[in-house]
Amino acid sequence: MRPSAGELARRILALAAPTTLLSALQVAALLIETWIAARLGREALAGWAVVLPFALLLGQMSAGAMGGGVVGAISRALGAQRPEEAAALALHALLIALGFALLFIVPLALFPFALLGWIGGPVAAAAGAPYAMTLFGLGAVPAWAANTLASILRGAGRHGLAARVLNLAWMAYPALGFLLAETLGLGLVGLGLGFALCFWAAAAVMARVVFSGAAGFVPALTLRLRWELFRRILAVGAVACTLALVANLATILVTARLAAHGAAAVAAYGVSARLEFMMIPLAFGVGSALTALVGRAVGQGDWETARRTAWVGGGMAFALCSAIGATVAVFPLFFARLFASDAEVAAIAAQALSYVGPAFGGFGLGMAMYFAAMGAGRMGWPVAAGLSRLLIAVGGGWLLGDALGLGMAGQFLAVALGITAYGVLAAVAVRPGVWGPLTPPSPPSAHS
Repeated sequence: MRPSAGELARRILALAAPTTLLSALQVAALLIETWIAARLGREALAGWAVVLPFALLLGQMSAGAMGGGVVGAISRALGAQRPEEAAALALHALLIALGFALLFIVPLALFPFALLGWIGGPVAAAAGAPYAMTLFGLGAVPAWAANTLASILRGAGRHGLAARVLNLAWMAYPALGFLLAETLGLGLVGLGLGFALCFWAAAAVMARVVFSGAAGFVPALTLRLRWELFRRILAVGAVACTLALVANLATILVTARLAAHGAAAVAAYGVSARLEFMMIPLAFGVGSALTALVGRAVGQGDWETARRTAWVGGGMAFALCSAIGATVAVFPLFFARLFASDAEVAAIAAQALSYVGPAFGGFGLGMAMYFAAMGAGRMGWPVAAGLSRLLIAVGGGWLLGDALGLGMAGQFLAVALGITAYGVLAAVAVRPGVWGPLTPPSPPSAHS
């Protein structure tokens, strides 16, 4: 007998509860980070804003995207009663994490000025480059390691244990960041250094936990590497990373378009984008549970339960993010002033939030379905949804903002429409014709 919707909701909440606490701590830490950056002045906030999409990408790839690939692969192996395979997958996951960390270190720690200057202009680049060099040069490896080790635990159903370790890092980061940035006068560099120190500690503790056998197996360190095991993780994780890249590319390109309006517009959109992307850790609590539960159901061949689980979890994420988005849209200036002391920056940020806030619910729905799709190994439609968001946010921003003369308001409306399209397309894919054992490839085709 298949579980009822109520039972599915209880299962999701049981796994989501510890990760939701982690998400709440992460949201609080990142909002405090935004507040600290705003206290450093308009130029510092603009520098922080141009680094923001890459910092978001680091977290999304390591915890959610590739992390989801790790969770899905290990949960399917354990669902099929193959613990030795799960142990081998863990080692392959850690090697993937190291390789992806280097992809952040090379451009952002070694050559940040040209990239950041292209996005936000010379003023923002001058403020943001030292921050990027510290954040990614010292923090990319431990962030990838800690989040990958946490994903190994989640794949084994140990969501609470994974969350407890990461909770400590996110609890320590705001205080340490404030101490280094404000009290010791290091500015944005202090924020980057604080992040790196917290995640080096988290990675060390997480490694000890995982290699003690807490996941029900000990990652194998002496086996021969197998492309098949890399492929099982990358088939979902690499596609999900591409989707995360597309999502942040939309933010990067919108920031580049707004750079023509000056540093205040760049800083303001950074505040708006930070609040928008807060929906990711909020949806991650439900989403991480969906990846594991859907993965186990698929491993057992029960596609109907997998689909129903995704829809129950998607509804939960939609309700939570819609409530937050509605509040932000009704009181946009209040929220803008929390993170922008400059009056011009606050006014532009409030305008952005009045358009983007109502779309938060669609973002939450899309993110939940994205995490569920990782468990199912059906990533084609989430990728299509991400591409639609990019095209609408950038192309629609040009049409509404430039061609039709609506200016920044048109650009912000295009961002909101892109987010809404993302949620709708990611959700409509969860149906028998796409999620099933004998379906043809779903466009643009990315099966595990």
